Amino acid sequence: MKIDKLQLNPNIYSSNVYLIRGDWNKIDDVNALIDAGNDHNIVNVIKNYNTGVGKKSVDKIILTHSHFDHIHAAKILKEHYKCEIYSYSKLDITDHKVFNNQLIKLGDTNCYIFHTPGHSSDSISIYCPDNLSIFTGDLPFIINSIGGTYTDEHIYSIKTILSLNIKTIYPGHGDPITGNIKQILNDTYNNMIKSNNIIKNAK
Repeated sequence: MKIDKLQLNPNIYSSNVYLIRGDWNKIDDVNALIDAGNDHNIVNVIKNYNTGVGKKSVDKIILTHSHFDHIHAAKILKEHYKCEIYSYSKLDITDHKVFNNQLIKLGDTNCYIFHTPGHSSDSISIYCPDNLSIFTGDLPFIINSIGGTYTDEHIYSIKTILSLNIKTIYPGHGDPITGNIKQILNDTYNNMIKSNNIIKNAK
C-alpha cells in the first residue's frame, strides 16, 4: 500500500488529499483518494503519479466529511475519472453511503471505516491495519489542556481510535503524525473526561 499526500496549490484553502495505490499497481488494486480537497487542478496533479497501466487513475473517493474544503473538487474528479464517491452523509455526488465498521478495499489492502463524530456529525475515519495507519479527517484528536466541554460522541470517537494499533495518523490538515500516538490519544481522552467532570461538578 502506497500513500501520497498530494501537493495542492498552497494559495487555495483545502484539506489534505491522499492518494492510495497498491504497491505494484496491479489491475485489481483500487486507486483511491481520501478526500477531494478544494483545488480543481487536482486532476493535473494526479497525472504526475504512476497509477498503473490499463486502469483508472482514481477508482474511489472516500470523503471524511461533507465540509467544502474536503469535497469541492469531488465533482470535477468524478466527471474526469468516472470514479465512485463514498460518504457517510448522502450528498448530491454520493454513489455509496458508508457505515460504521464497513470493510473497504483501498490500494491492495482492506481498510475499515469508523463513524467518528466530533468535528461534524458525519465524520468518518479510515483505518488500514496492514500498515497501522488511520485517516482521521478533521477529528480533533490533540487536546493538550483541560477546559471546555465535549460531547459523548466525540469522546467515543477518541476511545475508538485509541483502541486501535496505530503507527501513523493522516489528518485532514497538516502533516502526518508518527510519534507518541498512543500517548497523544491517551492525553486527549483523559483531558476530555476531566474537562467534562469539572463542568458536571460545578453544576
